[in-house]
Amino acid sequence: PRSWSQYQGLQAAGIEPELVLLLDVPDDIIVERIVGRRQDPITGRIYHLTYAPPENEEIANRVTQRSDDTEEACRTRLRVHHENVDVVRNAYADVLTRVDGNRDPLEVYSEVEKLLLSLRH
Repeated sequence: PRSWSQYQGLQAAGIEPELVLLLDVPDDIIVERIVGRRQDPITGRIYHLTYAPPENEEIANRVTQRSDDTEEACRTRLRVHHENVDVVRNAYADVLTRVDGNRDPLEVYSEVEKLLLSLRH
């Protein structure tokens, strides 16, 4: 959940997670990642102007930016996140695991996968 009301909704539904992951990434890195994100309207594939640019000029000319992927919209979402994260973090303190999300995506994936596999009984 991203807010107290979402937490309460899960509680009311009897949902008790065994693991809650919190990806730690500095705000400026999040903004950079989101603002550079583009989508190909034909294939639906997601690109990033810096980290995963389109393969050719044809695709580069047609990719679009979502209206909520602007810096202003991203910073607004981050502000709301920071207003709510402590409540969620405290509510799930006993099952919360922080993951450094400011690493190579494969490293982050590997760590998350190990955490999820550790839940198998």
